[in-house]
Amino acid sequence: MSERDDVTVGQLLLVEYQTVKDEQKTRIGFRDNLLYVTLTVLAAVIAASAQAKQPAMLLALPPVCVVLGWTYLVNDEKISAIGAYVRDDLGPRLAQLAGAEKVFDWEVAHRADARRRSRKAIQCGIDLLAFCVVPLAGLLVYWVSGRTSPGLVALSAAEALTILGLGAQVVVYAAPFRAPNPSG
Repeated sequence: MSERDDVTVGQLLLVEYQTVKDEQKTRIGFRDNLLYVTLTVLAAVIAASAQAKQPAMLLALPPVCVVLGWTYLVNDEKISAIGAYVRDDLGPRLAQLAGAEKVFDWEVAHRADARRRSRKAIQCGIDLLAFCVVPLAGLLVYWVSGRTSPGLVALSAAEALTILGLGAQVVVYAAPFRAPNPSG
């Protein structure tokens, strides 16, 4: 094997960078589409419930929103974790190998925007609205409909607790009120 055929550490790190960025891009597309799927499902269930005049059908909203919301959160966390890995581990190793002060400036620069905190807070509100407020409103409509049964009220109470748990996780994962950390 000649020197020309040897794989360098720098080449491996660049391949790793491309691989994790591809995964990040895929996860971003998937995560963003989950909001559209959620809105579509919400509209379909609400319309079906209204058309059938069956408020109990609204009990389908919480499990759907919890599953989609949790999937959204997990993907969002992985997207952030990939960014942190590139900023804090992979980038510095490549910079050292290249003899450069820093690489992948965009990974840090876009996080330094003065409006980042407000965008994160707004996104947190949107996530809470889509995945938590609407299904809780559906439960409220069911509870005040006068067409309840003890078993479904118990189920809906458990659903409400599950939604509140998801809401807490949405806020924890978003951490919109933390001081911005340029590297994390």
